[in-house]
Amino acid sequence: MRTLRAKDFGLTREVEYGTPEQNEAVSQIVEGVRTKGDAALLDYTEKFDRVKLEAAQLRVTEAEIQEAYNHVEADFLVAIREAAANIRSFHEKQMRQSWVDVQPDGTMLGQILRPLKRVGVYVPGGKAAYPSSVLMNVIPAQVAGVPEIVMVTPPATGGKAGIDPYILVAAAEAGVQEMYRVGGAQAIAALAYGTATIAPVDKITGPGNIFVALAKRAVFGAVDIDSIAGPSEIVVLADDTADAAYVAADLLSQAEHDEMASAILVTTSAKLGEAVAAEVEKQLATLPKADIARASIEANGAVLLADTLNEAIEAVNRMAPEHLEVMVNEPMSILGRIENAGAIFVGPYSSEPVGDYFAGPNHILPTNGTARFSSPVNVDDFVKKSSLIYYSKDALLANGEKIMTLARHEGLEAHARAIEIRLEREGN
Repeated sequence: MRTLRAKDFGLTREVEYGTPEQNEAVSQIVEGVRTKGDAALLDYTEKFDRVKLEAAQLRVTEAEIQEAYNHVEADFLVAIREAAANIRSFHEKQMRQSWVDVQPDGTMLGQILRPLKRVGVYVPGGKAAYPSSVLMNVIPAQVAGVPEIVMVTPPATGGKAGIDPYILVAAAEAGVQEMYRVGGAQAIAALAYGTATIAPVDKITGPGNIFVALAKRAVFGAVDIDSIAGPSEIVVLADDTADAAYVAADLLSQAEHDEMASAILVTTSAKLGEAVAAEVEKQLATLPKADIARASIEANGAVLLADTLNEAIEAVNRMAPEHLEVMVNEPMSILGRIENAGAIFVGPYSSEPVGDYFAGPNHILPTNGTARFSSPVNVDDFVKKSSLIYYSKDALLANGEKIMTLARHEGLEAHARAIEIRLEREGN
């Protein structure tokens, strides 16, 4: 791992806008599905997934879902059910209520919260098939009260129409009742604009490859989206009390995602930095995805040395990492100074996979420095808010002149007259 000075380092990644060719391909796919519906959806599934389907085969049947249970281990079921319970419990605490504030003059102001009606969840297939992400997308929407949650996921390639049974079981355990075997940019377009088989949704969430990301960007506005997620990131903030083997293992836990993942140690201890670099090499020797993890470490991994803990914290806040582990002598004492991080894992036993799978907080987190201004997926992502305004006659008479003053200052006479006509009639 390369060693750099923390004060000179700022993790900046170019936002993934795709190549002109990729953008043009996505544009054609989205427009094709928007105008031709199921016919285009089936054509693209045959072209890209090499699976020929009829429209009637797009929806996953209840029998397929039940059959999937025969292909997963009992311990997986136990783990996924307990993880789902933890995730649900955490997100239930995020729920907010509608409210109304009544003033003595009869004015009533408030905010009405309503769940979105229909949400689409994209679940990748192939090597990026993550049942845990199904739970993290679906459960907050359920807690918010979304009545219709639909999942799309690509069929197996090479002529097989099946879907990873672990994905189907995770979705069933989370309560999804509507699932379709379609993926890629064409699935995003179907969710956004609808086809004869798939009704359009209000919001699309879930990760995917570059074509899925570009399709989400393309349909934003017709529907809402969660984010355009970048490669995974982890930063470990540590001093000389940290265990080098723990730190190295946690860095590799993100490096194995893909070659573009970022794994960085920020430390005040040169000795720890050397020990972690040696441990990374040692652990890579037996890691199944060593090629991916090594490419990630070589391209985007680093040990950042800071002269003081304050300097180290400043570096962390500049990076605004997706995942931040804090392994210092008194971690709770510095939490208030951590301003930018998607999720903060405190202490040596709070390894990042604890949050990925089981603890309860959402693992869909802001990447690429966007933790400066955005948050993990949460219940608020699946509700909409309406303002409630009820003005009494007394309130309008008392404040009407001020409202007209502001309207006329902006040159909007019709606005002012809408108030004036009421004052003239009701003021007598």
